[in-house]
Amino acid sequence: MKFYSLFLFLFFGNILNAQLPEGFVYAHEIIPDLEVELRYFSTNNFVGKPIEGYHANRLILTKNAAIALKKVQDELEDINLCLKVYDGYRPQTAVNHFIVWARDLNDTIKKSEFYPNVPKRNLFLEEYIATRSGHSKGSTIDLTIIDGNTGKPLDMGSPYDFFGEASWVNYSGITDIQKKNRQLLKSIMAKHGFRNYPKEWWHFTLINEPFPQTFFDFPVK
Repeated sequence: MKFYSLFLFLFFGNILNAQLPEGFVYAHEIIPDLEVELRYFSTNNFVGKPIEGYHANRLILTKNAAIALKKVQDELEDINLCLKVYDGYRPQTAVNHFIVWARDLNDTIKKSEFYPNVPKRNLFLEEYIATRSGHSKGSTIDLTIIDGNTGKPLDMGSPYDFFGEASWVNYSGITDIQKKNRQLLKSIMAKHGFRNYPKEWWHFTLINEPFPQTFFDFPVK
């Protein structure tokens, strides 16, 4: 019975993996202990509802990005810290959902939480929403650092996906501890091959990403 169960696990696991384009993996296969909370699979995001294209809380990345991310996780675990990922590969379908939402100026349910100081009509102008996303190439990751004992995220000075200067990496209006936490995340990610987007402390892209010109649109499931 145990042999049969293992056979089924491997058989159906391979079927699921075969649905991913070549060069992509489910991150848990390489980093089994990685904490994942895909915000766009939930209502806890700036739209306020699950985003089209997200059908499961399963982090998908290019294999190159997942291998590099494991090195970050391993190093953090040596000091009793871990990573928590909020988004990885993002289908173009989800980006299209953002575009439609941004054009509906009457839908401001989450404004006070995620973009209190930015008029919704300016989200495109100020580049918070775009028609293409580096996430769709598979090697861009949104993440933070959590305490290895409690699972509580380190204080980074602003919430994830907050649209405003408080999210800029070098924003001066935060505490020394918050600055130190941001610098820790930025430096350890850089050490293992990721570059940061300066206006989002959580946003990193593998420098040598394998698909720099390709925007994918397969679902997260």
